[in-house]
Amino acid sequence: MNDKQIILTQEGLRKLEDELENLKSVKRREVAERIKIAIGYGDISENSEYEDAKNEQAFIEGRIITLEKMLRNARIINNDDIDIDTVSIGSIVTVEDLEYGDTMEYSIVGTAESDPLQNKISNESPVGKAILGKKKGTVVEVSVPVGIIQYKIIDIKK
Repeated sequence: MNDKQIILTQEGLRKLEDELENLKSVKRREVAERIKIAIGYGDISENSEYEDAKNEQAFIEGRIITLEKMLRNARIINNDDIDIDTVSIGSIVTVEDLEYGDTMEYSIVGTAESDPLQNKISNESPVGKAILGKKKGTVVEVSVPVGIIQYKIIDIKK
């Protein structure tokens, strides 16, 4: 089976590695202790603490497997790879909404580290797709559920 390549910035790689380390070294121990305590309560067939801890353990182990797979298939975007002439993954792009005049600054990242609340948008999102590969001054149209939004690329930086 061919696994999908995960595109990460250096910051995204560090965050995933930190999360994996925390899950393996801290969370595993915590949930194992919770299971041990819950078993001490007696009959586990009707023990909600035991059931809850086992569910958390399954979630943690699943997340560890997912993170390890993501890191195995990661392609890291280095700062040197980022072109400031065209929008690429790793770029920080300032765009202007031509209808309202609002400006927004987005970091273009891979899907694994996108976080719209932090203005980190995926290269596969509608806005990310529309501006990827474009140059400063270009006007792009983004199809969204409410219609078409036009953005002008104001600035591209690392």
